[in-house]
Amino acid sequence: MCGIVGVMGRGPVNQLIYDSLLLLQHRGQDAAGIATAHDQFFSMHKAHGLVRDVFRTRNMRALPGNSGVGQVRYPTAGSSASVDEAQPFYVNAPFGITFVHNGNLTNWRELRESLFKHDRRHINTNSDSEVLLNVFAHELQQASNGVTLDAHAVFQAVRAVHRRAKGAYAVIANISSFGLVAFRDPHGIRPLCLGRNDTAAGPEWMLASESVALTGSGFSLVRDIAPGEAIVITEDGELSAEACADPGLEHTPCVFEYVYFARPDSLMDGISIYDARLHMGEYLADKVAKSLRLGDVDVVMPIPDSSRPSAMQLAARLGLNYREGFIKNRYIGRTFIMPGQAVRKKSVRQKLSAIDMEFRGKSVLLVDDSIVRGTTSREIVDMARAAGARKVFFASAAPAVRYPNVYGIDMPTQAELIATGRDETQIAREIGADGLVYQDLDDLEQSLRDLNPALRSFESSCFSGRYVTGDIDDAYLERLSRTRGLPQRSGAMAAAAIDES
Repeated sequence: MCGIVGVMGRGPVNQLIYDSLLLLQHRGQDAAGIATAHDQFFSMHKAHGLVRDVFRTRNMRALPGNSGVGQVRYPTAGSSASVDEAQPFYVNAPFGITFVHNGNLTNWRELRESLFKHDRRHINTNSDSEVLLNVFAHELQQASNGVTLDAHAVFQAVRAVHRRAKGAYAVIANISSFGLVAFRDPHGIRPLCLGRNDTAAGPEWMLASESVALTGSGFSLVRDIAPGEAIVITEDGELSAEACADPGLEHTPCVFEYVYFARPDSLMDGISIYDARLHMGEYLADKVAKSLRLGDVDVVMPIPDSSRPSAMQLAARLGLNYREGFIKNRYIGRTFIMPGQAVRKKSVRQKLSAIDMEFRGKSVLLVDDSIVRGTTSREIVDMARAAGARKVFFASAAPAVRYPNVYGIDMPTQAELIATGRDETQIAREIGADGLVYQDLDDLEQSLRDLNPALRSFESSCFSGRYVTGDIDDAYLERLSRTRGLPQRSGAMAAAAIDES
C-alpha cells in the first residue's frame, strides 16, 4: 500500500507535492520520492525514510517545474532494502516518463519475461511497478508509432495495459513535454481521485490516492477516477478522460481501505471514511450484544487511532461507558505497515501507553480495527492486564483475516495470520483475551453499502479468500510463501478462490 500524487500546476509544484505526501504519509513510511518536469528535463530525488527526512531545502530547490509526481512507499513486491525500488521510476523511451504506482500486479513475473523476450525492454529491479511502467511505455510507443503523442494514443495504450496487466494498480505518469496521465485498474481495487484549483492563470489539477491530499493542499475534490478509466492532463491544463476497460467488470474497491488504511477525513469512492467506521461500530455493537454478556463489561476503549469511531459508536449503541485508556505516541509509525515482526512487536509498547486508573479493577472491552498477525493485540491485552484490568474482552471491527492479500497489502502468507486454522476461542486464547468478537463480513460490507448503494461488492479476499482478478490459486500462494521463506498452511483456499473476472 502506497500513497501517490501528481500535479499539473501554473507555477512550481515541488512544495505542493511535498505537502501532499505529508498528508499521505500514513500510507507508507519506508521511502519517499518526487520527480518534477521542467523544459524537456526531469529532476528527481528519492530516499528511504519519512517525507520530512528525505527532502531538505537543497533537494527541494533541485526540483523545479510546473508538473510532477510523488510517492510514499510501503513495500510489498520487491525489496525494501534497495533505494532503487523507491519511486518514482523513470524510463527515457519512447518519450521520457516518470511514474508512480500504488497496488500490486499478480502477473508481474510473466510480464517481466514477456517484456524481455518480446518487447526487448530491460527491467533493472524486482519491483512490479517498474514492470508496469515498461508495459505502459511499450504500449505507448506502439500506439503512437514512436513519433506523435496525443490523448487518443494514450487511451489506446492504457487499454492495452489493462489487457496485459492483472492485479491492483492506480498509476500517475508524467510524460515529458506532454503532461500527466493517470489510470486505475479495471476493478478499481486501489483508490485514485481528481482535484482542481482555479487560479488567475487557469486551472491546476491534482491526482492523489486520497481526497485529504487534495483538500489539505487547497484543491477541491472533483471526483474519483472510475475503474478502468484513464485521465490525460496536458501541459496547458486541458483535461480529457475515457473509459478504457471492459464495462462489464464490477467495481470492487479494497474493503481494507475503509477499515484501516485511509485517513478518517478522506472521501473514497463516494464514502466518508469516518462515517464508514461509525457504521462498522453499529454493526459490531449488534454482534457484541449477541456474543457477550453486556453486564460483564464496565467500559469500552479504542485502540487508537483508526478504531476510535467504531468504538465510540459501539459504546453509544449499547449504552456502555466509553473511555480513552491508551495514549498514542504520534511520533511512532503505524505498526501494521512496519516490515518485520520483531520491529512491530517492539514498537507496540513504544507507540501506546496505558492510563492505569482507567483499567484498575475494571472489565474492559477493547475495540480495534482488525487483527492481522496478532502481535499487536497480544501486547495490548498484556498492557491492559498490567494496568490492573480485571477482565479483558476484545472486539474487531473487521472479520477474521484468514487469507493472504495479493493486491498491495503486505500479508501474503497464511503462516503470518493468527486466524488461519483457529476459531474465535482459540484466537482469544492466543492473544490472552477473556473473549473475542469479530465483525461479520456481510455486516462489514453492508455498512459500506449503506453509505453508497452503488458499490455492490468489495475486494475482501483477506477475509473471504475470493480473489476478484480470477488468477489466484493455491499454486500462486505456495510460490509467494516460498519466496518469503515461510511455510504455507495446508488447505489454504482451494475451495474459497473463485473466478469473478
